[in-house]
Amino acid sequence: MKVKLLPSTFEKDGTPSRRQHLSCLVVNDSIAVDAGSLAMAATDEMRANLRDVVLTHAHLDHIAGLPLYIDDLFASLDSPVKVHALQEVIEIIERDVFNWSIFPRFSELQISSGRAMEYIPIEFDRKFVIKDVEFSLFGADHKVPSAGISITDDSGSIAITGDTATLDGLRDVLSKLQNVKAVLVECAFPNELSVIADNSHHMTPDILARQLDDIRPDCPVFVINIKPSYRDTVVGQLGDLRIQGLEVMAVGRDYFW
Repeated sequence: MKVKLLPSTFEKDGTPSRRQHLSCLVVNDSIAVDAGSLAMAATDEMRANLRDVVLTHAHLDHIAGLPLYIDDLFASLDSPVKVHALQEVIEIIERDVFNWSIFPRFSELQISSGRAMEYIPIEFDRKFVIKDVEFSLFGADHKVPSAGISITDDSGSIAITGDTATLDGLRDVLSKLQNVKAVLVECAFPNELSVIADNSHHMTPDILARQLDDIRPDCPVFVINIKPSYRDTVVGQLGDLRIQGLEVMAVGRDYFW
């Protein structure tokens, strides 16, 4: 399984920055998990092959690139872009984004094979397969309808928490998955902003440490979704934890699990 965290922010010389305003992971160059920076950072290979997007939730940093991605491809689409998400998430983005006022309702626009965008409602703990890769949603603790995602192929499994304040859902899914290669967890705020983290249902390094101590995953743990303004502080505090196997996921790097 190949996984890449797409860049969303750039340095003054045009090179990708480690700071992430937007969240988008791409599996095997052909399936997106969230779509924050999908339109901005997708490679030509991804644009040619990626027609499936699995959403954890509907916050802007996780969906911002979705309407732009479909808009870029619209004239050349010969199959719909399929958006796999909880029904509540589908209703939010159809009401608040693809509503003709903010952006065209691509679920109503036609291409040669049918609609330009197709919604695929999915439920917690119900497996579904995209291009020989198995997905399943598990619970996340966030302010809006949200999910974590487990991803499995012949090589093993990974789990992605999405935005969350606890790892309770991750604990449950790790007890069921076999051959877990990696866990990707959020850690949005530094310790000194724990009140903001609590109010917005995010984690800090101290919260993450306590949560991981309860779970003790037997695989590498990669941190994603760090708020860009606090990245250096969060990374430093994560390093101070000295948790073996814990590291920050690199932007733009191909990971093979």
